[in-house]
Amino acid sequence: MQALRVGHLSPDLSGIALCELPVSEPGPGEVLVRVRATSLNYPDLLMTQGKYQFKPEVPFTLGLELAGEVVSAPQDSGLAPGDRVMGGAKTGGMADYAALPAANLRRIPDGLSFEQAAAMGAAYSTAYTALVEIGRLEAGQWVLIHGASGGVGLAACDLAKALGARVIAATHRTDKLARIEAAVPVDAAILNTGRFRDDVIRITEGKLCQIVFDPVGGDVFDESTRCVSFGGQLQVIGFVSGRIPDIAVNIPLIKGFSVTGVRAGEYARRFPERGQAIAADIDALASAGRINPHIDRTLPLTRWREAFDAMAAGEVVGKVVLVP
Repeated sequence: MQALRVGHLSPDLSGIALCELPVSEPGPGEVLVRVRATSLNYPDLLMTQGKYQFKPEVPFTLGLELAGEVVSAPQDSGLAPGDRVMGGAKTGGMADYAALPAANLRRIPDGLSFEQAAAMGAAYSTAYTALVEIGRLEAGQWVLIHGASGGVGLAACDLAKALGARVIAATHRTDKLARIEAAVPVDAAILNTGRFRDDVIRITEGKLCQIVFDPVGGDVFDESTRCVSFGGQLQVIGFVSGRIPDIAVNIPLIKGFSVTGVRAGEYARRFPERGQAIAADIDALASAGRINPHIDRTLPLTRWREAFDAMAAGEVVGKVVLVP
């Protein structure tokens, strides 16, 4: 089989190559999947450089999430050859075949293609865990979503709108504003550069936002502390800006908001019954057509460099899907 492997860590993708390997051998409790689509996530890019918190031993196969067909499965897994499944692990998805624990897979919701299923998992799981499970999002609330052009940010916009929230999508690139609005019918799209609090005040008529969803960090986090309403949440999703910000604790004290860290994968591992419930809710929304994973482009796995370069350059709106 072909697999996209990291042979050594590098800042310029020089350590990555498409390799020929034996077909993965499933271990005890594992399912062998013929991969039909796999999506690119920002942690994939970071892992090629050794900058992600999870640092797999080199060499390793890239790919956090995938969708495909079951080739073989344990009898007690509830899966059978031919079943359409989605899921993933920390590595291994960017290959013709992948062997995964049965618990890491679930059937693809009705109406979703392999490409959509591969694009949905991690992004919508993060969005749902943050906004609904932890944020207790209610219809009519104002939500400010940073990094709105990225896979996770756009999923958060899509989910929040599906649940009746009023969404301000924020990005640092002027050329992405119209593309975000074309992908998801947000209430407003703004630039999260400079003093964007003025835009938030104008749009919300002074109410500010009950939830601020921030995968960016840095200066965006600093200004976001001025955009949260009393009793609201400033959710820390990540630091794609490169700077991990600090906050003086008197700010949330005086302004009456909380700063909440969200790690969806870890949340599901610590509370597996909640993780299963979150996945079921997301699948139900997808089956009903209420959420729609947005795919920026679909490329063959042989064009992996084009996909990684586009993500590194910030050209992507939504997700990039690779097809083995």
